[in-house]
Amino acid sequence: MLATLRTAAVFGVEACPVHVEVDVSFGFPKFTVVGLPDTAVRESGERVRVAIRNSGFEYPPHRITVNLSPADVRKVGASFDLPIALGILAASGVVERRHIPDRLLLGELSLDGSIQPTRGVLPIAAAARRDGVAGLVLPIGNASEAAIVEGLEITAVASLADAVRALNEPAAFRAGPPGRPGAPVLPCPPGLPGQPDLADVRGQLLARRAIEIAAAGGHNLLLVGPPGGGKTMMARRLAGVLPPLSFDEALEVTAVHSVAGLLAPGAGLQTTRPFRAPHHTISNAALVGGGSQPRPGEVSLAHHGVLFLDEMLEFSRHVLEVLRQPLEEGRVAIARTARTAIFPARFMLVGAMNPCPCGFANDPTRECRCTPMLLGRYRDRLSGPLRDRLDLTVDVPALPIDALGDSSGGEPSAAVRARVVVARARQIARYAGAGISTNVELSAPLLTRHCALDGAARAVLLAAARKLSLSARGYDRVRKVARTIADLAGDDRLTADHVAEALQFRTTQ
Repeated sequence: MLATLRTAAVFGVEACPVHVEVDVSFGFPKFTVVGLPDTAVRESGERVRVAIRNSGFEYPPHRITVNLSPADVRKVGASFDLPIALGILAASGVVERRHIPDRLLLGELSLDGSIQPTRGVLPIAAAARRDGVAGLVLPIGNASEAAIVEGLEITAVASLADAVRALNEPAAFRAGPPGRPGAPVLPCPPGLPGQPDLADVRGQLLARRAIEIAAAGGHNLLLVGPPGGGKTMMARRLAGVLPPLSFDEALEVTAVHSVAGLLAPGAGLQTTRPFRAPHHTISNAALVGGGSQPRPGEVSLAHHGVLFLDEMLEFSRHVLEVLRQPLEEGRVAIARTARTAIFPARFMLVGAMNPCPCGFANDPTRECRCTPMLLGRYRDRLSGPLRDRLDLTVDVPALPIDALGDSSGGEPSAAVRARVVVARARQIARYAGAGISTNVELSAPLLTRHCALDGAARAVLLAAARKLSLSARGYDRVRKVARTIADLAGDDRLTADHVAEALQFRTTQ
């Protein structure tokens, strides 16, 4: 007897439909899986056999052949366990329908027949809706994630026995979690409980201003200062001043984390911007993604959020250099023999570094013991092309001891965030229909249109470009930062004051 069911395989952040064909025929008992399965899929035979028996069903003592088509798509992971088991039961007559084209099934089986959550459910649900599938049968832990996609009937099951009843008696399992929640834009909460607050920062007015500008325009930021100046402290508070995710942005963030397997069981739409802070021993593949079956790296996990590199110059230079393409294009392309996986990577890069190996260069109270050769070798770890892509660089001097006892604190994150939200709203309205939402994404034609300089502003920028030897990229990035400063001030035109403030964040480079 032959049974056919539907499931899906994930490659990158896209899902490919997979048809599961199960044939149970007379012959010497044997379980065979074909269709380019990986080790986890080939091992499913033992999990399925034991799970079927422990669920109270009879495992057929016959030859079982499972075909996963299309055969040229690599099948990875244990999410194929449930459709294979249901296919065997359908071919044996336990499941009343041998052909189930209107449901997409996925889930990993435990030996006792319970169904464990799997990764990549959100892109699979989106692909199912696109292909006209009526609904999904999947683990309870993935139900909230799948329910983000509207128009699908979600059947959440806890065990193989439940899945059999769901297919034989669909009315008993018809009620599922609600569909797509809320409005197209997520609400802006008045505060972020548990989020570090900028009010904890004492002094450092220039660095606080740089953080506000970076958050308002999505710009990259480099904090330079001696140990204990507050670089890490301020960087970890940047996520708290970013605007809330739009619904589309939240979908993209959730999809990436789903593919990476980082969503907690029962988690739905991710509503907070990610903040990723990898250790400086990270590898190229872990940073940008990779592997034989490509997985998202830290730059993709930081999509629409912040990638923080603490002690940036302690990262290997070749690791830092792989950031150049994602910073320009907002995505990572990982080519493999059969296909190319595309991962989104539109993130804010925030780096923190000491001014020298000992950390005390230009410190008025402590002596720097670094030689010029050692200092030059240290600073060369950050290449010119990568430094050119850092829109704002700010010195974070050591805080005077008497300032540490100041209990007044600084401006809270909520006040800064309110200004950032207004500035981002101006950008969204300005670039409506252009496919971008922040100043950092401006292309050359849009830059010419929206960042025109008057005579005084142009004169200031040209003089500074000659003195600082700005590259063409640096010239354009100063204009983008000036555009953000103008948005924070509520100005439509770029003036010399906006350009001058933008330039002060390039002079320390």
